[in-house]
Amino acid sequence: MKNIIFVFLVLFSFSMQSQNLEIINSKNAKGMGNWRIINDNVMGGISNSTMSQNSSGELVFKGSVSLENNGGFASCRLDISGIDLEGVSSFKLKVKGDGKIYQFRVGTINNYANYCFDFETKKNQWIEVNIPIDRLKPRIMGRYSPQSPEFKIENTRRIGFLISNKQEGEFNLEIMSVKGDQAEINL
Repeated sequence: MKNIIFVFLVLFSFSMQSQNLEIINSKNAKGMGNWRIINDNVMGGISNSTMSQNSSGELVFKGSVSLENNGGFASCRLDISGIDLEGVSSFKLKVKGDGKIYQFRVGTINNYANYCFDFETKKNQWIEVNIPIDRLKPRIMGRYSPQSPEFKIENTRRIGFLISNKQEGEFNLEIMSVKGDQAEINL
């Protein structure tokens, strides 16, 4: 019986491998252009932000959040509709911030919700943030939206970053990479 079990395990054993799909990589200039800025001025606020590259090649999302005129947010987004994310089970970010809380956002086709994950940075330290896709929560205009459709990775159209939650003042987030982690089963 032990021999049969051993043969069965050998024949049907599998290994899990993880592959990273590059979405943004500052070292090879992937995902560096065509960022769109959307700040609270769409609603009368006066916050401002930019997306640029620093001398080391990293993306830098920086600016100032103002609470005046009912404002309070700054954001950026990148259209990634040409990237096939099928099989992605999590997003992996490598970022350096200023100690503030940022939000990673994923927008989908034909849906007003953004699927979001908040993460706290450490001042002037590179950190890695792992975001399983089942931890992304739907939000519409900053509010949790439980009636939104379930997130499906294959419907992803854009990714982005946002700073809000009354974090008034200057902000600075450097982005080295964003990857989609694809778990692969080999039989």
